[in-house]
Amino acid sequence: MSNLGQFDSDFYQSNYTIDNQEEGCNDSTAYGNLYGSRKQQASEQPQPAFVPPEMLMSSGYAGQVFQPGSNPDCYSQSPYIDSFDEEPPLLEELGINFDHIWQKTLTVLNPLKPADGSIMNETDLAGPILFCVALGATLLLAGKVQFGYVYGMSAIGCLGIHTLLNLMSSSGVSCGCVASVLGYCLLPMVILSSGAIFFSLQGTIGTVLALVIIGWCSLSASKIFISALDMEGQQLLIAYPCALLYGLFALLTVF
Repeated sequence: MSNLGQFDSDFYQSNYTIDNQEEGCNDSTAYGNLYGSRKQQASEQPQPAFVPPEMLMSSGYAGQVFQPGSNPDCYSQSPYIDSFDEEPPLLEELGINFDHIWQKTLTVLNPLKPADGSIMNETDLAGPILFCVALGATLLLAGKVQFGYVYGMSAIGCLGIHTLLNLMSSSGVSCGCVASVLGYCLLPMVILSSGAIFFSLQGTIGTVLALVIIGWCSLSASKIFISALDMEGQQLLIAYPCALLYGLFALLTVF
């Protein structure tokens, strides 16, 4: 039993004494007194008086909360709205004008019609791309896959005619304008390739039709170039290289 009592006394060694318990009680009592005094001070403070809703609504403000009045003069004088109204249509900003496309097409279809130089001097590639695709499609329907030749000869021909016109004219011309004119004047060649779908052009009739179409395309292109660049008296000089270019397209169509 003496060993057991020694084991109990040595099991847990603590420095906790009765003096520590008395100090803890004193601290808790002081904290309770401090909390009670603060609560009593808070209860003694005066409460806010009740305000009836009639007094809140008696002010002279008759508007709506978070809804400011609109001033039409402010919007009418805004420069952003005026500039937005004056903006051109989207197709015109992209360079696609159906009225000008139709006028250029009629000018090509009628070689004797005078060309409008202000319209023909525009860089419009919507019509030329359409006619190039139409030429390749009609050749494909005729059993000839010549899309690469059409695009390649068009690019080389545009560069050659552009260099020649810059050497011959004093004002100069852009490459986009040359590509636009040559592409629109490709429309008669599309008509010839459409005829190749139904009958063969490898004969006398086909050769005559090809020569007529070449003359038609070169005459229309030279007419547009001299009106846009003010090159009066030089139509035959411009028509000759144009005829060589369109002759290549005629060879693709016939053979």
